[in-house]
Amino acid sequence: MKGMPQLGPTRVDAGRHTRTLATRNSLGTGIFLVTLLTWLPLQGAVSEPSKTEAIAPPAAASPPDDGQWAMPAKNYASTRFSELSEINEGNVKNLQVAFTFSTGVNKGQEAAPLVVGNTMYIVTPFPNFVYALDLSKPGAPMKWKYEPNPEPAAQGVACCDVVNRGAAFADGRIFFNTLDGHTIALDANTGKPIWNTHIGNINIGETITMAPLVVKGKVLVGNSGGEMGVRGWVKALDVGDGHVVWTAYGTGPDKDVLIGPDFKPHYDADKGKDLGVTTWPPEAWKIGGGNMWGWISYDPDLNLIFHGTGNPGPWNPDLRPGDNKWTSGIFARDPDTGAAKWFYQWSPHDLHDYDGINEQILLDMTWQGKPRKVLVRPERNGYLYILDRTTGEVLSAKPFGPVNSSKGVDLKTGRLIENPDKKTGTGKVVRDICPTASGLKDWQPSAFSPKTGLLYIPHNNLCMDEEGVEVNYIAGTPYVGMNVRMIPGPGGNRGAFTAWDIAAEKPAWSLKENFPVWSGAVVTAGDVVFYGTMEGWFKAVSARTGELLWQFKTSSGIIGQPITYRGPDGHQYVAILSGVGGWAGAIVSGDLDPRDATAALGFVNAMKDLKNATTAGGTLYVFRLP
Repeated sequence: MKGMPQLGPTRVDAGRHTRTLATRNSLGTGIFLVTLLTWLPLQGAVSEPSKTEAIAPPAAASPPDDGQWAMPAKNYASTRFSELSEINEGNVKNLQVAFTFSTGVNKGQEAAPLVVGNTMYIVTPFPNFVYALDLSKPGAPMKWKYEPNPEPAAQGVACCDVVNRGAAFADGRIFFNTLDGHTIALDANTGKPIWNTHIGNINIGETITMAPLVVKGKVLVGNSGGEMGVRGWVKALDVGDGHVVWTAYGTGPDKDVLIGPDFKPHYDADKGKDLGVTTWPPEAWKIGGGNMWGWISYDPDLNLIFHGTGNPGPWNPDLRPGDNKWTSGIFARDPDTGAAKWFYQWSPHDLHDYDGINEQILLDMTWQGKPRKVLVRPERNGYLYILDRTTGEVLSAKPFGPVNSSKGVDLKTGRLIENPDKKTGTGKVVRDICPTASGLKDWQPSAFSPKTGLLYIPHNNLCMDEEGVEVNYIAGTPYVGMNVRMIPGPGGNRGAFTAWDIAAEKPAWSLKENFPVWSGAVVTAGDVVFYGTMEGWFKAVSARTGELLWQFKTSSGIIGQPITYRGPDGHQYVAILSGVGGWAGAIVSGDLDPRDATAALGFVNAMKDLKNATTAGGTLYVFRLP
């Protein structure tokens, strides 16, 4: 690689990082060293998981493993944990390719394959083909293919590559979204369409990239388009015929946000009438973002769904004074009606494009001597949050990597403590803001093991320079108002894979990677964690120590979500889609010019050498033991 050190998956060394940060500080990062040193003592050698009472997902949200994989997050608790253990620390080194399959689409492959019965289902990036593969036959031949034929113009308004994050299975049907704003139900056996509901409008820049979630006879879907001034929403569609049951907006008056008498937020800042209007300049909420393009979890016992909201628009905070409710936060809602129960705002008046749409893992644990139903969220702003999921109270918020854009979270008010030295605005250039706009962690989902009590977090190590500029809203065109140039974070490695001890509120171990770790993770009862790198390596590491146990070089960079399943032969398999892209890999999938430092909203500047490391692709790889 030209211009970048060759970085292997080495464990974090606190001393080495301290020296690196001191060097960066001498280049003018100011508060950077002080802030980051609060993180450094948490790192270092591998530590034993804390000795504590069991931490486990609620049983209703994570039923016993049947060997299938019917939703991207594995279960409603979003653990991405498999009880299969045929593949373990001792034998994973023997993994070999069982079969491969070309998707025919060489764009960013972010989806998780699904496995139900003897069939695997795959959704591609635009044009959003759906494939069904027969796992009962050698080589897993195609059973059927569905082509939705989305509008080609959707590609031109997609913010960050034409990705799709997967499908969901329920009631004998496959549910998926298309880039041009359709949610479609297919017969899982035949691939025949059952219904097709058009819910997005590409003419205003609205797209859909998220994987749906099916809860209590409703298909839950959210939109993308925060960089186009699109107003965010979540919709519930009827499983049977696809009609819209309810819509909850991310901005606007209470009636639009589905805030009523049962809404009881924990913090005073979230109490009041029509805050989705009054915390904005006049009419700005109508083009204010707050989109929901990420992950949803569900607690059947509480009958609550939990979903985040995206960044406010435009990025330039000077153009939208106020807290900009209800963006960059998280809602708990009744899935039957959509009624909001509580809300918490990760980043009030977001300064740095810190969308709040990441995954939330639902766990039950003892916290400070009391049993608690918690929600764990590695957030884009750099903090690992633990919330009481019955109330929205923040119990803990610790940085899981380098953060200097803020100084912590006030646990009394729940409010993020801004660092004034890193505050952006019109005509103001601010350098070395960490994390960058893509966050310390973006959409790429983590995995939790009840065996170790650790959360396995694929994430970024990037910082940025920002300059706010004036921008006017024109429907269907970019509405950003910010010049961004991303750069590698402390140490030079642009990514990391960190195992976080939830009970102890600190990392157990962390691995450096050269590029952002833009893939998801899966962890198994065999104490093996799988993830992929943007160079194309698919890796298996020890869930307890992080030791590299096995790796396989695929044909393109990996940004997909690994899964594991029990095949028709009774044996365990592991699957991953390979195909670089997404926001981080847009330089390759979109063939962008590495000399343009502001391309892909500034991400290209940090990824100039990715074209030397990988090429575009779109291939499924499935592995098994001999």
